[in-house]
Amino acid sequence: MEYINLGNSGLRVPKYILGTIPFSGTNGFEATGNIKEDDARKMVDIALEAGINMFDTANLYSKGDAERVLGAAIQGRRDEVLLTSKTGFQLGDNPNDGGASRINIETSIDRSLERLGTDYLDLYFVHLWDGQTPIEETVETMTNLVKSGKIRYWGVSNYSGWALARTFSIAERSGYIPPITQQIYYTPEAREAEYELLPAANELGIGSMIWSPLGEGLLNGKIGRNKTAPEDTRQGGGWPEPWVQDHERLYQVIDALEEVAANHDATIPQIAYTWVKDRPNVGPIVIAARNEQQLKEDIASFDIQLTQEEHDRIESVSRPAPLYPNWHRAMNSLEKGSPSEIPYLQGYTKSMGIED
Repeated sequence: MEYINLGNSGLRVPKYILGTIPFSGTNGFEATGNIKEDDARKMVDIALEAGINMFDTANLYSKGDAERVLGAAIQGRRDEVLLTSKTGFQLGDNPNDGGASRINIETSIDRSLERLGTDYLDLYFVHLWDGQTPIEETVETMTNLVKSGKIRYWGVSNYSGWALARTFSIAERSGYIPPITQQIYYTPEAREAEYELLPAANELGIGSMIWSPLGEGLLNGKIGRNKTAPEDTRQGGGWPEPWVQDHERLYQVIDALEEVAANHDATIPQIAYTWVKDRPNVGPIVIAARNEQQLKEDIASFDIQLTQEEHDRIESVSRPAPLYPNWHRAMNSLEKGSPSEIPYLQGYTKSMGIED
């Protein structure tokens, strides 16, 4: 397994991180999986054997039960693993039980640490943007958690480009500790992060960690034009996310993934993981599995090497529309782009039929 620095920090993390949304499968998360403690231990064993020593969770997943299952799975080997968790989603009726306020963050971290059976997290995320809380309050609170030893680093998730930049600039200007990473949704079908989030993070020295590269089950190989999601999958079990703008485009992406998969005797999920991990500005990706077989297949995708033609085949059918100001910049000032954004601008010129 390859290890990379997470953003502009000294934290070395594996390129693949094991996500735990399938752990427990309770409290509204039944459609995501039902991995209990014994099976979770086996999956941690498999991950560690493959060099994956980082595990991602959140207080949202099964409303804390996923953290409990993960905590049991790593018991006795805390020093071997890197742990992340998150807070921000409203989990109860208390108006302060959610968001990026000091009261919620400080309460949430203590509860997460207790459920995970540890006294610190290696990485802690603000799970969503909270426009009702001053950014200074959030930044100061996370800085204090680092200084107190409860967390080593912090990050944000599901922010917009301007919110990411504003958060970073306030932390940097005020002498606080800036976030080192963002966790964002990015798949072969959903590439909106290329407009702002991926290049902005790279320019700021913030690592981009990708959640759900398979589109919350859309790219599991069981969905297509003439294939309905089975009931024992997230998409067949009533899971509401993600929003799909154009289903025909989704099917074209699945077709391309299927064609490339056939070239490698691989599965559609394996090719989706491979394509995402090799994209510009992408840091580690969070993989997830419902059972040991799926996990082993996910891990095996790391060694798949796509040809440039195969990579471009998938890229061409899923390229985002060149929305303003991107079409204007690609048309008139491509050479003025930064290295972080030029790959995307070059794609827009192809969409517009312009030779770069």
